[in-house]
Amino acid sequence: MFAEAAKQLSTVRDLLRFAVSRFNDAGLHFGHGSNNAHDEAAYLILHTLNLPLDILDPYLDAKLLQSEIVEVLELIERRVTDRVPVAYLTNQAWQGDFDFYVDERVIVPRSFIYELLGEPLQPWIEHEELVHRALDLCTGSGCLAVQMAHHYPAAEIDAVDLSLDALEVASINVEDYGLQDRINLIHTDLFEGLEGTYDLIVSNPPYVDAESVDELPPEYLHEPELALGSGSDGLDATREIILQAAKFLNPKGVLLVEIGHNRDVLEAAYPELPFTWLETSGGDGFVFLLTREQLLGEK
Repeated sequence: MFAEAAKQLSTVRDLLRFAVSRFNDAGLHFGHGSNNAHDEAAYLILHTLNLPLDILDPYLDAKLLQSEIVEVLELIERRVTDRVPVAYLTNQAWQGDFDFYVDERVIVPRSFIYELLGEPLQPWIEHEELVHRALDLCTGSGCLAVQMAHHYPAAEIDAVDLSLDALEVASINVEDYGLQDRINLIHTDLFEGLEGTYDLIVSNPPYVDAESVDELPPEYLHEPELALGSGSDGLDATREIILQAAKFLNPKGVLLVEIGHNRDVLEAAYPELPFTWLETSGGDGFVFLLTREQLLGEK
């Protein structure tokens, strides 16, 4: 099919139709930047051809060089045959207005936490300048640390990960945004060895339960296993964060953690904690907020 397509297809429109058909026929899973075959195909084609990612129509009927067609078709075939997430094919992932370098050393960024930084946290952090030190646990690609630096311009940020591979990717993104002087990348396991206290701690830790890990679509098997599962119920890392966070927070400091679909399990495990569940584009059951005082049981 590849050889026939390389001979017969000639325009962006041809490639788009072909890619959507191949993606749908293969029954791909979409969850790493888009949620349907058309959007993913359009992004993959535009990125590969170095065209604006938000403008498709003017280029639909442009005739392509044979070398361009082959380059796009090779990526389409990798997406279909190997089930590689499109972000790994392009080495690019977007969160809002920010784009990041990614490869298979890190999970593809998709945390809801980036939506909550800045103005949505004003009920707890009235002024951005009040955040002098911040911590990003399980930083992965460094995407949340970079966005924290943007929203809190007075903050110095520690970005922690257990994976040296992940920190190598994070260093690329920190350098790309010129934040080497403000973001400190640290190789450690959660809070181990950290010193001092923070005004804001965020974490998108591993949170997939063991049963769900076993049922993940093939696309997710390209992501680091370390960054996905966390014990039988998916909450091993979250428990450790809740246990230790208070001693690393300043008075009125804020903890923000994403836990996937584990809200009911978490609330049952900690009935005494007054979790605040924040509204995101995915709903209000994915990210919780606790203050230092709430973690300590203070009124």
